[in-house]
Amino acid sequence: MMPLIALTMGDPAGVGPELCLRALGPDRPPEATTVVFGNANVLAACARTTGLPFHARIVNDPDAIRPGLVTEPTVLDIPAIRMDEFTPGTVNAATGRAAFTFVDHAIDAALASRINAICTGPLNKEALHAAGIRFPGHTEIFAARTHAPRSCMLQYSEEITCSFVTTHVGYHEVPALLSVDRILDVIELTADALTRIRHRTPQLAVCGLNPHAGEHGLFGNQEEERFIIPAINAAAAKGIHITGPLPPDTAFLPERRRTTDAIVCMYHDQGHIPLKALAFDSAVNTTLGLPVIRTSVDHGTALDIAWQAKANPGSLFHAIRLAAQLASPHH
Repeated sequence: MMPLIALTMGDPAGVGPELCLRALGPDRPPEATTVVFGNANVLAACARTTGLPFHARIVNDPDAIRPGLVTEPTVLDIPAIRMDEFTPGTVNAATGRAAFTFVDHAIDAALASRINAICTGPLNKEALHAAGIRFPGHTEIFAARTHAPRSCMLQYSEEITCSFVTTHVGYHEVPALLSVDRILDVIELTADALTRIRHRTPQLAVCGLNPHAGEHGLFGNQEEERFIIPAINAAAAKGIHITGPLPPDTAFLPERRRTTDAIVCMYHDQGHIPLKALAFDSAVNTTLGLPVIRTSVDHGTALDIAWQAKANPGSLFHAIRLAAQLASPHH
């Protein structure tokens, strides 16, 4: 039986609806059965505007969504928004609220084992904020809704894979959020995930926080000596294959990437800049440490090209495939 993957529409004003149409269409990934958690009227309008096909079973009852019951492309129609409430390509509180509602329904379904995994379409943080939803992104929504004791973001691709000790915070906040326990948690979650994905013991590397990984205390406030090195040593004592702290400016060189399965980064852009440069259309965002499987596209709502059939579905298709891989029985 193929895994049943919930695909949340994301922000209706962005590229999420057209990506959902592609995930339901003839070129969809064959590794999973996809159910879009979104609004059927929005999908139909997007199909008319873009010329993309829209052929899917539409259901209204969440209980109709179960592994084994759903074997064809399906939409769970969630009446969270009307077409007259928004304009494609425009930030809107109504679309922020709707996008959150789609995710909320998918998490309910995952916790009730009515789906095997969740793949999320892109949220717009400004729209979320306008709707009064204070989560900065999916990672934090999932951690809060599932009461995960520890979690972290992993960005996965064949070219480069990074996990993150901190994510959506300002640079000045990062040092105070570092601790030996937090860094060790991220290292352990990363090692476990890469073991499951690659079926072998992974080789990890850890970036320093400061230029030259602190240059033995010359730069920064000895974050490497106080937090990062003790976490690396603790991980190595647990049998994790790990090296670091590496100077961030050389951590991502081709030779290093060839011998490293994942790089643990201290802050958002430390890993996202090389990821976007090397694997923009193939990287998959996944949240580790949750009781449910969650992957995501590694891009935003792209309001500037929304509803124009221009969005590349590559990242989405990779995200669906990784969700299916993680949900398959041998995992």
